[in-house]
Amino acid sequence: MIERTPILNAVTHTILGVGLLVMCFPLVIAFVAATLPYEAVIDVPMTLIPGGQLLENAVKAWERGEFATQGVNSVIMTLGILFGKIACASLTAFAICYFNFRFRMLAFWLIFITLMLPLEVRIVPTYEVAGNALLPLQQLLDVLWLTDLVAWLSGVEIALEWNLLDTYWGLTLPLFASATATFLFRQFFLTIPEELAEAAKMDGAGPLRFFFQILLPLSKTNIAALSVIMFVFGWNQYLWPLLITTDPEMRTLVMGLENLIPSEDELPEWNVAMAGTLMVMLPPIVVVLVLQRWFVRGLLGGEK
Repeated sequence: MIERTPILNAVTHTILGVGLLVMCFPLVIAFVAATLPYEAVIDVPMTLIPGGQLLENAVKAWERGEFATQGVNSVIMTLGILFGKIACASLTAFAICYFNFRFRMLAFWLIFITLMLPLEVRIVPTYEVAGNALLPLQQLLDVLWLTDLVAWLSGVEIALEWNLLDTYWGLTLPLFASATATFLFRQFFLTIPEELAEAAKMDGAGPLRFFFQILLPLSKTNIAALSVIMFVFGWNQYLWPLLITTDPEMRTLVMGLENLIPSEDELPEWNVAMAGTLMVMLPPIVVVLVLQRWFVRGLLGGEK
């Protein structure tokens, strides 16, 4: 047990204060720059007193960055990733915990090992699959000689193709799998008493009914905590949307910030760029603040 003393409290609060200042100072600079006119932003050193042009700079950033279209794309991509990850992870954890099949623990550990494989490592094969999502099935048919057999019998050549480039499916579907969410759901499901599953089975509840009517309601705090994590993850995606989209109409808000960075031939209107940055940062901040209590409760074990 740590002894509480005035000196120790002062030291710990000082360390926390310095750390908070270091973390928040760039945000303060961005906010102040977003409220200043162009002339004040280029002053060296820039003033730390906020101005009164935040709304004007925000409007310029919205129009210049085409945030209306990109905002819709970001919302669709983020919500798609969020619901897709939760659905896949919960069903996977449910199968691992409540179905006794061969090599289920091997399957779990293979999923868990993927935590060491970030998106950047598997970006090339993922992009190849996104170019034709049915390519693995086509290759399987070719290996089994089924393509040649069908062509010989019917004269029809099987050529499966599903291009995910420049589509919402391409932005979301390759990111549905989540080892972290699967692990958290599994750990929670292991805390559910076995008597509850036995009682549901005796009452005539099938696996899906038990999953949807009992497990999911009990998992609401865990789902809320994961929703915060996955929303921030999906909203801040930059590399994958940058690779999967070539159509400007499919760009996201995080990608759209590039349009606000002044080039060599333009005025260095960093006030507009900072205003756009604040608008892009606002949705994740709102989600974290609104679901903060559920987030903490979900990480601490939830309710049963």
